[in-house]
Amino acid sequence: MRILLAEDDVMIGESICRALKLNNFTVDWTRDGVATDLALNQKIHSLLLLDLGLPRMNGMDILKSLRVRSDPVPVLILTARDAVEDRIGGLNEGADDYLVKPFHLDELIARMHALLRRNTVVSDSEIIYGDIALNVLKHEVYFKGNLIELTPREFGILYALIENPGNIVSREKIEERLYGWGDEIQSNTVGVYIHHLRKKLGENIIRNIRGVGYKMGNE
Repeated sequence: MRILLAEDDVMIGESICRALKLNNFTVDWTRDGVATDLALNQKIHSLLLLDLGLPRMNGMDILKSLRVRSDPVPVLILTARDAVEDRIGGLNEGADDYLVKPFHLDELIARMHALLRRNTVVSDSEIIYGDIALNVLKHEVYFKGNLIELTPREFGILYALIENPGNIVSREKIEERLYGWGDEIQSNTVGVYIHHLRKKLGENIIRNIRGVGYKMGNE
């Protein structure tokens, strides 16, 4: 899943980014409110981690703008403001959760999973496609009842295809799911990962729609 982190403190931002990547998240990091608002307009993120004290546009204004335009992206506020009225204000403006700095990174990850679980529409966070069972939150894939070892990016591609199996997903959309802004993308990277998925799950599991993108094989 692709996460947007809005945090202007470099040490905190770097620490959070490392933790998210270790937990198989793709993360984009913005350091001011204007950049954060522009990033949210792309509608490619599953969760926003929002510091309230951002320069150029504060976090509360970003939150208000999100909810005015009916953007449902879950928001977890990260802030040093621990007064009760600050927490109430953030929740009343549409935040989904509130975490006061300093916090333990394990608690941050746990709260993120709770929010993503709350906003996952599939039953028990599991998607079934033929002989494949994909669990979004556990980051596990079973094929014919056996646990299959997938890399984070192999998992991300399979998830992008299997959540809407009747649709064609373009290579560009898949890359959006897999890579943050600073990541270098080689021209045939998606094709290589799909080749690996076919070796693990069967040659016909993913179809290449030439010039358009990819879709699950039997749809």
